[in-house]
Amino acid sequence: MFPEWRELKKIESSLGPGVRRTTLDTLNHGNSEFPLTGYSFGTDAPDAPVLGIIGGIHGLERVGTWVALAFLRYLAARMTWDEGLKWQLERMRVFILPLANPIGMARFNRSNGNGVDLMRNSPVESDDSTFLVGGHRISPKLPWYRGNPSRTFEGMEAEAKAVIRLTESEIAKSPVSIILDLHSGFGTQDQIWFPYARTRAPFPELSELWSFKELLDDTLPHHVYKFEPQSKNYRTHGDLWDYVYDRHQSGANQNNLLLPLTLEMGSWNWVKKNPIQLFSSSGPFNPVKPHRLKRTMRRHLPFFDFLMRALISSPSWRAGEARTRLHQSAMNAWFSE
Repeated sequence: MFPEWRELKKIESSLGPGVRRTTLDTLNHGNSEFPLTGYSFGTDAPDAPVLGIIGGIHGLERVGTWVALAFLRYLAARMTWDEGLKWQLERMRVFILPLANPIGMARFNRSNGNGVDLMRNSPVESDDSTFLVGGHRISPKLPWYRGNPSRTFEGMEAEAKAVIRLTESEIAKSPVSIILDLHSGFGTQDQIWFPYARTRAPFPELSELWSFKELLDDTLPHHVYKFEPQSKNYRTHGDLWDYVYDRHQSGANQNNLLLPLTLEMGSWNWVKKNPIQLFSSSGPFNPVKPHRLKRTMRRHLPFFDFLMRALISSPSWRAGEARTRLHQSAMNAWFSE
């Protein structure tokens, strides 16, 4: 078994009774079975705020799984002694899917066992996708392959369906939820991206996002993140979070706020400091040196804590009467070109 899987099993064996486990599917690769398991902390009240952390959708971007595992271990350890955390979790829920694409990670592939890029696999079509990188159906031998041309949920890959099922079951009636998907490999700066990935058109929740960004900047003024729409960087077909958001908006709870975010860790910094890692299979996407991996695993914990506190306190930053001002500020900053 590969290191991330061994670490997940080690952490899983130490989890206390306060952590709920949900097995979403079981994947087979060679003689090995890989259960896709989500872990949930906190209240099971359907109308509670929800934070979701997803890692390992791209098998080459192993650092996302390590960061998710660090957060899983962090919460589990604090559950044994931290009364403040227990108070928080009585009022909200956190779920973590640390390894969404185990076969891809086992094979050192970006895609899953069928050669499909899970982040290009939903039925969403782009109006302006970036060539190849934005998803294609030419061949699974090329990266960014979208997979089956089905236009339905059931036609998607098992791993993509598992991510969506877990997310939708956890947020179904939540008044406010944030999903953070962990990736790496773009640029020299850690970035927080939000939908849409398929179009340059503004995301409907711009006012809420700008208010959230102001809160982040005021609370953690020295944070490391560049906050912007994914479409400013490239546009894709089949983005899972575009799909989840659109399904959420078409459902019975469309007035509940869902903010799907992507943490894109800037792996070019790791390569710049250690160019030789370009010659390893996962080197362009991960910190190879052990001390850099440890630094990355602890680097984002303050942001995760901030997300939990922001969700519990969402009435204090939701747009409300300032919606028009917030929307205009967001348009000026992100869509004024």
